[in-house]
Amino acid sequence: MKPRHKRIAIIAGGLAAIGIAAALVLNALDSNIALYVTPSEVAAGKAPKDKAFRIGGMVREGSIKRDGVTVNFVVTDTVKEIPVSYTGILPDLFKEGKGAVVQGKLGTDGRFTASEVLAKHDENYMPPAAKDAVDQAQKAQKTLK
Repeated sequence: MKPRHKRIAIIAGGLAAIGIAAALVLNALDSNIALYVTPSEVAAGKAPKDKAFRIGGMVREGSIKRDGVTVNFVVTDTVKEIPVSYTGILPDLFKEGKGAVVQGKLGTDGRFTASEVLAKHDENYMPPAAKDAVDQAQKAQKTLK
């Protein structure tokens, strides 16, 4: 084999290895990304189908119902409400009237089955995306009246 052909083979092999590595990284990222969606967007049908995503909002007062290790509650952005079912141990800061972000999938019956529940750490803090979503939902509600 001529030195020129060896160099071309090495370059082609390197490009193939880089392409395979990039494909594997992109596949891993795609399977681990969870989009953030508000309850209003879920009600409007903008939620991903058959894919995990996150819903953020406030836990509605009086909505927490415990059935063994399964907890049912409602997450709201003050306009729309999404019923959530979670099996597992809840964070200590999880309470009615407080902010929460749940990750999971939406069932065909409209119930969100959570695989993870996150509670906010400080009563004054709300993630910027969640605050914007709540503000927009409240503005939309005022324009409808």
